[in-house]
Amino acid sequence: MKKNLLIFLWALAPVALLAFHFGPGQAGLAREEAKTSIQAALDFEAGEQWQQAIDSYNDALAALPDSETAKRHQLQLARANARIHVGELPEAMLAMEHLLDETAKGSDKALEKKVRSSLANAQYHIGWLMRLELAEKKEWMEPLDKARQNFRLLAEQTDKTDAKPSEDHQKNLEAVVRLARMDLSEVQALPLPKKCEGNKNVCSKCQGQKKSNKPKDMKKKEDARGASVGKRPDGKGS
Repeated sequence: MKKNLLIFLWALAPVALLAFHFGPGQAGLAREEAKTSIQAALDFEAGEQWQQAIDSYNDALAALPDSETAKRHQLQLARANARIHVGELPEAMLAMEHLLDETAKGSDKALEKKVRSSLANAQYHIGWLMRLELAEKKEWMEPLDKARQNFRLLAEQTDKTDAKPSEDHQKNLEAVVRLARMDLSEVQALPLPKKCEGNKNVCSKCQGQKKSNKPKDMKKKEDARGASVGKRPDGKGS
C-alpha cells in the first residue's frame, strides 16, 4: 500500500512542477528577469548610456507582472527621466503628466511626490528651451506656470520636520520665478542646463501634443475653419 502511494506521488511530481512553473514559479521568473533588466538600466545610467538604459527599462516593464503596480510606476518614472537625456524632453514630460494622474489615485504619496517633482523639473526646462526657441510669451509661460504650481505644492506638502526637501522645493520655485522674469538676453547668456542638451524643436513638439490631446469635436471645428481660409483643398488660392 505504501509502495503504491509512493508511486502515485512520484507520478504527480511533474504535474506539480508544471503547475508551479506556470503559476507562482512563472511570476517569480518574471520578477527575476525584471530585476536583471533593472540592474542593467542602473548600470547604463551610471555610464550615461541613456538609450541603453531606456531599452533595459522597457525590458523590465515587459517582464514585470501587471499586478506590480507600484514597481511599474517607479520604472515608468525612471524611463521618463532617462528619455530627457536622449532629446525627448517633451515626450518625457507628457509621460510624467499621465503618470502623475495614475499615482494621484493611489495611496503611495511618496511616489506621487517624486513624480510631481520630476514633472515640475521637466516643465521648468521646457520653458527654458521655449524661450531660447523664441516662442511667444503665452507659450513658454504655460509650462513655467505649471512648474511653479507643482514646486509650490511640494513645498507646502513637505513635512516641516524634514527641512532639506522643503528648502530644495522652495529654491526650485524661486528659480522658476526668476526664469519667467528674466529678459531674453539674460536667458541666452546663461549656460545651457544639462537636461536641455540635445533637445530640439521643443515648441513644435509641445504644440503637436496639445493638438493631439484636444477633444475630437474641437479638432473637427478647427479643421472646418481652416478649410475656409488660405489654400483651397484643390491647392488653389481662396
